Amino acid sequence: MKNLESIAMLIDADNTQLSRLEAVIQEISAKGRIVVKRAYGNWRKETLKNWEEELKRLAIKAEQQFDYVSGKNATDMALVIDTLDLLHRGLYDAFVIVASDSDYTPLAIKLHESGVYVMGVGEKNTPVAFRNACDEFVFLENLNKSTDNHNAKQNSKNSGKKELEVSEAESQGDDMQEIHKLLRIAWDKYQENDGYVNVSSAGQYIKRAKPDFDARTYGFSKLPDLIEAFPKKYSVKRYKGKGTVTIIAYRCENS
Repeated sequence: MKNLESIAMLIDADNTQLSRLEAVIQEISAKGRIVVKRAYGNWRKETLKNWEEELKRLAIKAEQQFDYVSGKNATDMALVIDTLDLLHRGLYDAFVIVASDSDYTPLAIKLHESGVYVMGVGEKNTPVAFRNACDEFVFLENLNKSTDNHNAKQNSKNSGKKELEVSEAESQGDDMQEIHKLLRIAWDKYQENDGYVNVSSAGQYIKRAKPDFDARTYGFSKLPDLIEAFPKKYSVKRYKGKGTVTIIAYRCENS
């Protein structure tokens, strides 16, 4: 994916973890330049009392939205209206919706149909409809995750304990099997004459087919690490690309 030049990020404070807010900005900043940062909520609520200092520190504009009816949350409607307003200005090439609410599914679909890149950020319990309506969906639980687990896996690999590493990944069950299926489809469709497929191409395909895919969900920092954890399923090779770039490619085995 190319570097995004103008990102609008809109946050539903009512269903976002305050403790992960800085990590969200760091994650999105790796994609490109965030030019709009807004958080929506009824800041008079007791549950949002700790947000003020963090919003100030992170330079996020706080948008006040009162609850017009007791028990009803008007935050999502305010966020949707502002997002569509920003979309119609034609200034942004990507929108990030930070929320775990399925109510934002129609908004994500509308943004996608308008040709902009759509990212969602939310908890793992976010309904699959909203996740799949985005071009990319990032789980909050994967942000700021310690690298100790991955480093331990690397050490176990070096000490000949790869079976343990694989068994941990296999424990993901059906979801892990879906990743293997997508890796094989990518190999079938994009392999070169030597029978190998570029991991980058495979990763782009998997993201299109499964927007919430993230190697960190399975305990790996990157897709190549996940692939290398299954030597019975994949052969991996590295070769020099342009400049200092190293190309990583894989081939599916019969087993």
